[in-house]
Amino acid sequence: MLQLYFSPMACSLASRIALMEAGLDARYHLVHLRTKTVADDDGDFRGVSPKAAVPVLVLENGERLTESAAVLQYIADAKPEAGLAPRFGDPDRYRLQEWLSFVGTEIHKAFLFPTFWYKDDGSLAKPRARITQTLSVPSAHLADREFLVGDRFTVADAHLAWALLLLRPAGVDIAQWPSLSAYLARMQARPAVRDAIATEMELRKTVAANPA
Repeated sequence: MLQLYFSPMACSLASRIALMEAGLDARYHLVHLRTKTVADDDGDFRGVSPKAAVPVLVLENGERLTESAAVLQYIADAKPEAGLAPRFGDPDRYRLQEWLSFVGTEIHKAFLFPTFWYKDDGSLAKPRARITQTLSVPSAHLADREFLVGDRFTVADAHLAWALLLLRPAGVDIAQWPSLSAYLARMQARPAVRDAIATEMELRKTVAANPA
């Protein structure tokens, strides 16, 4: 069975969504990122991954895979009939990688990461200045299409849906981009996406009430 190390509402939510969309069973390990501990046994998360970041996907053979883009593509390929990634040889396979990279670098690392981890205005000035231009890219792309890649939900949508969810608590109202607002509403209407978010929101409340 696959195992996912996650933190509630962190980028690992996209991996949970992908697992649930694929219908894959997995064991989930809650990680306290600030203390770098695993809730199961209060162990040092750095013993699981020296990067000390989620997601970490433990494969059936015991190997560990990190980085959202890689984890999401592995999950998609573990259940190809679910259609969460274009098949090898399909030109859209590269479009999938393009969007996974864009969300990971231009929204997550360039804006969400500094917003939630850095406190001084100097560190936040540049990310804040860039986010409007950054979001104009998926906004224009989704103006006349339902999904990021092709005509069906892929792991790239799981990744972008997570990022858009975090924008509001990060101080960005996506209502100013109607296509993004409508897109997020469509994603949240999907049963697997809705259930994954509800699970992690409840876990976040539990963690907040009982911090490590």
